[in-house]
Amino acid sequence: MSALFTSATRSASRRLTIQTPTAMRSLALNRSATLPLNFRLYSDAAKDKEQKEEQKSDENLTEEQKKIKELETKLETKSKEAVELKDSLLRSVADFRNLQNVTKKDIQKAKDFALQKFAKDLLESVDNFGHALSAFKEEDLEKSKEISDLYTGVRMTRDVFEKTLKKHGIEKLDPIGETFDPNKHEATFELAQPDKEPGTVFHVQQIGFTLNDRVIRPAKVGIVKSTDE
Repeated sequence: MSALFTSATRSASRRLTIQTPTAMRSLALNRSATLPLNFRLYSDAAKDKEQKEEQKSDENLTEEQKKIKELETKLETKSKEAVELKDSLLRSVADFRNLQNVTKKDIQKAKDFALQKFAKDLLESVDNFGHALSAFKEEDLEKSKEISDLYTGVRMTRDVFEKTLKKHGIEKLDPIGETFDPNKHEATFELAQPDKEPGTVFHVQQIGFTLNDRVIRPAKVGIVKSTDE
């Protein structure tokens, strides 16, 4: 009998040991599930209490005080609207100014591109003036007055033409004696010159041109070669 009682006690103890953690977890979950609901109920109850107190305080106000409170509420609302409208206005003004700047830059780029294309077409005429003047020989100018007058006329026409180009931002690029600059010059050949520093331009094969300080045609030049190579 004693052995049977002891066995029954152990079985009950095992069942209690197995079921206790599960029951505790279930109880904890039930408690955690009810916490948000209780919190919401408490929050809603607090809001209702505040609204009732506010309504009660409004009932105790005089007509003049009620009007003042109503005007204060309207003023607060209008102030918020004014702040929002001001912010919207400032954003609109900033966007408009940005659009103006972008449009101005685009227009200037279009003008520069159109003028650059026109300027490049004129450079061939400038070159032709140079070719015409270089065709005259010194002895012919001394022998014939007609040839000398023709030479003078062509040179004057070239000078007027170049002044007109300069007036519109187109200037010659004659780098004789300057240090070679790959952004402005195009080296066509190299030659050793003992009396000149290496990298110096000693011959200009074709004059270059700039438009508003932008190179539209690099000058073709010959540069001094280093003797160390």
